[in-house]
Amino acid sequence: MPAGEPEKRPDPDALLALSQRERSGRLKIFLGAAPGVGKTCAMLQEAHRLRAEGGDVVLGLIETHGRAETEALAAGLETLPRRQVDYRGQVLEEFDIDAALARRPALLVVDELAHTNAPQSRHPKRWQDIRELLDAGIDVWTALNIQHLESLADVVARITGVTVRETVPDVMLQEAQDVVLVDIPPDELIARLKAGKVYLPQTARRAVEKFFTPGNLTALRELALRRTAERVDDQMTEILRQKAIEGPWASAERLLLCLFPDGSGDALIRQTARLASALNAGWIALVLARPGDPEQATAADRRATEAMRLVETLGGEVLRLTSADFAEDILRVARRENVTQILLAPRPRGPIARLLRQSLPEALSARAGGIAVHLLPLSGPQPAAARRRLDALRRGLAGPGLPADLGLAVLATTGVIAIGHALAAVMELPNLSMIFLAGVLICGTFRGTRAAVLAALLSCLAYNFFFIEPLHTFSIARPHEFLALVIFLVVASLTGSWTGRIRAQARAALAQTRGVEAQAAFSRQLSAASSAEDVAWAMVTQVHGVMGGKAIVLLVEGTELLPCAAWPPEEIADPVEMTAARWAFEKGETAGWRTATLPNLRLRFHPLATPRHVVAVLGYEPPDRDQPLLAADEAKLAAAVEQAAVALDRALLVREAVKAAAMQENENIRDALLASLGHDLRTPLAAITGAVTTLQRDETDLRDDQRDDLLDTIGQEAARLNRFVANLLEMSRIDQGVVKVRRDWVDVGDAIRLAVDRARKTHPGRQTRVSLAPDLGFVRGDQELLAQVVFNLLDNAHKYGESEVSVHARNEGDAVVISVTDDGAGVKPADLERIFEKFFRAGGTDRRKPGTGLGLAICRGLVRAMGGTIKAESPAIRRRGTRLIVRLPLAELPADLTRDEEAR
Repeated sequence: MPAGEPEKRPDPDALLALSQRERSGRLKIFLGAAPGVGKTCAMLQEAHRLRAEGGDVVLGLIETHGRAETEALAAGLETLPRRQVDYRGQVLEEFDIDAALARRPALLVVDELAHTNAPQSRHPKRWQDIRELLDAGIDVWTALNIQHLESLADVVARITGVTVRETVPDVMLQEAQDVVLVDIPPDELIARLKAGKVYLPQTARRAVEKFFTPGNLTALRELALRRTAERVDDQMTEILRQKAIEGPWASAERLLLCLFPDGSGDALIRQTARLASALNAGWIALVLARPGDPEQATAADRRATEAMRLVETLGGEVLRLTSADFAEDILRVARRENVTQILLAPRPRGPIARLLRQSLPEALSARAGGIAVHLLPLSGPQPAAARRRLDALRRGLAGPGLPADLGLAVLATTGVIAIGHALAAVMELPNLSMIFLAGVLICGTFRGTRAAVLAALLSCLAYNFFFIEPLHTFSIARPHEFLALVIFLVVASLTGSWTGRIRAQARAALAQTRGVEAQAAFSRQLSAASSAEDVAWAMVTQVHGVMGGKAIVLLVEGTELLPCAAWPPEEIADPVEMTAARWAFEKGETAGWRTATLPNLRLRFHPLATPRHVVAVLGYEPPDRDQPLLAADEAKLAAAVEQAAVALDRALLVREAVKAAAMQENENIRDALLASLGHDLRTPLAAITGAVTTLQRDETDLRDDQRDDLLDTIGQEAARLNRFVANLLEMSRIDQGVVKVRRDWVDVGDAIRLAVDRARKTHPGRQTRVSLAPDLGFVRGDQELLAQVVFNLLDNAHKYGESEVSVHARNEGDAVVISVTDDGAGVKPADLERIFEKFFRAGGTDRRKPGTGLGLAICRGLVRAMGGTIKAESPAIRRRGTRLIVRLPLAELPADLTRDEEAR
C-alpha cells in the first residue's frame, strides 16, 4: 500500500450482516407487478430444474387457484400435507410450519408471502412463518405482488382505487438474498385474464373493469421495476462494502421525520419510507408531543403508538420527544443522530398565529445550518384550517370529564355572583371583574384548561347580565363597558388557559416523578434481592403496581420453565400459554398477546435475556386486552424486564458461586482427607508391619525386652489407628447431626481429671499441670463427651507444645471456663479460626506432626452441641504458645442433688 494512502478495510456492519445471513437460510422472492404474471409458475419451473440436479426440494404450500398449468407444474415434487383448521364451522387448509421444521429440507417453496393465517395459528402472517424457517437454516422460495409491500399500500390504493388489506414489511424484501422480477406486458396479462387463465370468468370480468386496466398495470409495473432496481443497487453496495472497494456512492443520507400524534401520520410515514428506499438512506421517526395532562393525552398517545409500530414495520427507528420548544429540540436530536434531511408536513395556521410567531418549518429552516428541511404534502384532500380548528375545539369540549368541568364552572360562577351581590350590598365597587377572574383561576387550578375556558365564558355572560347596565339583559349601554367586557373575556381565557396548562404540566411532572420513584424503588428491591425467587416476586409486584393487570414469572431450570412468582398469587399459565412461554425462552423474542407468535392468547411473554442466556420469562396480561399497550407502557415494561434480567443473572451467578465454593471446599476436604489417610494410616501401618515382620523372622534371636518393645510399638500404633478412625467416625456423626448429647449434671472437675489421666497414658513422657478452682460448678451435658473434648485439647497441646501443658478451670460469671495452654510456637492470628476446620493444621502442608486435623473440629462440634463456645488465643496476645478456651453455661443443681453433694 503506498505511503500516506489510508488503509481500505471492509465495512464491519456489512460483514456482520453477511455473517448473520450465512447462519440463516437464504430467501428468494419472485416479485410480480400483479396477479397472473406467472410468479408461481416461474418458481415451480426453477424448483423442477433444481430437483433434476439432485437438490432436496419440497413444496410447503402452493396456491393453484384452479389453474391447470400450475397444478401440472406442482405435480412430481414432494409436497407437505396441509394443516386442517376449524374456523366458524369451516375447515381451512393452512401451511404446516411444524411439519416443515420436522422435514427440514434444503429448499422449501411456500407460495403467497402476504397471506394471513387462520386464527389460533402460531403466527398471524405467513411471512412470519417464513422468517422462522429462515432462522432454522432452511432456504425458502416465495412469491409476492408489488401491491402487498407495506410502504406502497397507499400508493397502490390511490392508483387503482383498491385498498390492499394484506401487506408485507419492506424489510422482508430488503433481507432477501435474491429477488426475481416476473413481468409480462399489460396487454398480454389482460389477454390471459380474459382467457380464464388467472381467475374464473365472472371474477375475471370484474377484475378487468376494476383493477386490471392498462393504466393501473403500467403503474404497478413501474413500481415493481423501480423497487427491484433499488434492491439490486442495495446488493451491489453491500458487496462493495464487504470487499472494501471504493464505490461510487455518495455519503450516506439520514432522514428525520417529525410526526405529531394526529391522523395524518401513516401517509407521512409511508412517503418517508419510499424516499429513504430511493435514497438508500436510514431514517428516524420523531414523535412530537407537548407536556400536558396524561389523561388528556391518552388518545394522542394511542395514535402515536400505532404510528410507531408502522415505522418499525417499514424499517425505521422511533424516537419520542416531549418539548415546549420543538425547533430547538428537533435540531438537537438531528445533530446527535447525524441527520442530513428533516421531513415534516405543514400544519394549518390561522392569520393571528402567523403574525405572532414563526411556523415550525420556518423556525427549523432559520436554525438548521447544513441540515435540509423538506415539507411533505399530505396525500388526499385535507380539511380547511378553520374546520380543523373547529374539529379540534369540538374534540376538546366533548372529551372525557366534560360534565365535571362544566359543573365546576357553573358552581364557581354561581359562587362569584353571590359574592359580588354581597359585596355590592355593603360597598360600592367600580369593577367586579377581578372576582370573576378568581373563579376562572379556581377552575383552571382544580380541573384544567377546559374548565377554565368554560368558566371564562360563563363569567363573561354572568358579569354582563348581573353587573353591567342595563341589568338582567345581555345588552350593553356604554361602549367602554363593552370594551372592558371584551378585555375581561380575553384576559380570563388566557389566564385560565395558562393556569390549566401549568396544572397539566405539574400533573405530568408529578406522574413522571412517581414513575421515577417507582423505578428507583424497584431498583432498590432488586439490589436487596438475594435469590432468584426474591427477584421474581419483586418483578411481578412492580409490573402489577405500575401497569396493572396480571403478571407471572417462569424461571429457567435447566431446559424447563417452572412457575416462580405470580400476581395475583393464584395466577397460572395453561398449556397453550406455556407453549408461547417456551417460544419466548428458546427464540429470545416476545410471544403471545398482540405479537407475531400466538397473538390471540391472553398473556404476552417477554424473555428476560442477558448476554449469556435467557434466565426467565415474564408473562403479562394487561387490564384492557382490547387496546394495545401505549408506547410509554411498553417502555416501562421493557425497562422492568431489562432490570430484572440483570438482577436475576446476578442472583444466579451468586448461586453458582456458592455452589462452586461448596464444591471447592469439598475438594479441599477430600484432598486433606486423602493426604491424612496417606500419612496417618501409612505411618502406623508401616510401624506395625515392620514390627510384625521382625517378630516373624527373628523370633528365636530376639531378647525378651526387644520382643516387648516391638509389641508395645504394635499396641501404640494400633491405638493411634483406632483414634484416627474414631475421630473420622465422630466427625461424620457431628456433620450429620446425629450426635446424642445427654442433658445430665456434669462435674467439670471429674471430666477434666478423666481426660488428664487418659492424656498422661497417651503421652507418658509429657508433663500436664492441672489447676481447678475449689468452687468449680456443674454444667448440663454429657460427661464422656466433655472428657473427650478436654482430651482432644490436651492431645493437640502435647503435639504442638514443647515441654509442659497446663489445664485451668474456673467459674466466670454464669459460665465455667476451661483453658488448655501449651508452650509451643503458637498460631498465626490469621489461622485462629481456621484451626477449628476439618483437616486444617496450623503447620500448613508440614505433615511431620502426627494427627489428622480433626481433633479441634470435633471439639467445636461437641462444645456447640452442649451449648458452649470455643476459641483460641494467638501469640499476639500471649508471648508464647497457644491457649484454647472453652466456655460452658453453668447449671444449678436440684435441691436433692445439692444435699447429696454436701453430704458427700
